[in-house]
Amino acid sequence: LFLVVSDSSLQMPPIFLKDSGLRTTTCSVLEHLGTTPSDIFRCLTCLFTFLVPPALRADDSIVLVSKWLANQTNVQTWSAEFVQTRTLKSLTQPLTSTGQVWFKAPDRFRWELGQPAQTIAVRQPEQMLVIYPKLKRVEKYALNNAGPGRDALALLEAGFPRHRADLETRFNIQSTKINGGVCELTLQPKSSAARRMISQIKIAFGTKDFLLASTELKFADGSTLRNDFKNPKLNEKLSADLFFPELPSDYKMSEPMKK
Repeated sequence: LFLVVSDSSLQMPPIFLKDSGLRTTTCSVLEHLGTTPSDIFRCLTCLFTFLVPPALRADDSIVLVSKWLANQTNVQTWSAEFVQTRTLKSLTQPLTSTGQVWFKAPDRFRWELGQPAQTIAVRQPEQMLVIYPKLKRVEKYALNNAGPGRDALALLEAGFPRHRADLETRFNIQSTKINGGVCELTLQPKSSAARRMISQIKIAFGTKDFLLASTELKFADGSTLRNDFKNPKLNEKLSADLFFPELPSDYKMSEPMKK
């Protein structure tokens, strides 16, 4: 995407942080929304930030955003390491975790937390898999229906719009800013259901390479979730196994959204 939950039933792709217990759990917005499967699935997320010196004109950032959007057609694959920072009003210090992410156009992704991976979220054509290797457990979420699940995926995919219309049909662009070689785009989801989860999204990209630099989500209670990416790799060949992992026969499969 995504907060820390120790109950294994409250897990959510693809936003991760380490809890204080014996394992790493997926991070979710459950603390804001509730614990039903629809609440869980509504929030598969993650996205974006930046500041502009007064001397820069608004036109400068508008041009950069147009170039960034045009450059998205050249992005076939992208991968990076990331540091995730979660700020909560109830904690004096932010929570941090590290991981890796892979993206393949138009909509495949894989998020991993930990080395070796303790939690894995994989987006496939018609489903999302959340894999917990230590627990030998897999959760499957069908993506073939409109509704909260699709809204959540729109949030997740905001960092990789294929063109301007793709972005503007899903988000209102609130502002653009430039600072230190990075352009920040601040977005507001158009979907009312999405806004109940996340009030604001910030996407930051490099002004020279136009690659994703960071994403940030602002939740309704004022807490934030930020991903800072490093060591990006563009258009490298990715193994199909990344997005279609072979699951061991002793893994238990569940479908939280299935009635």
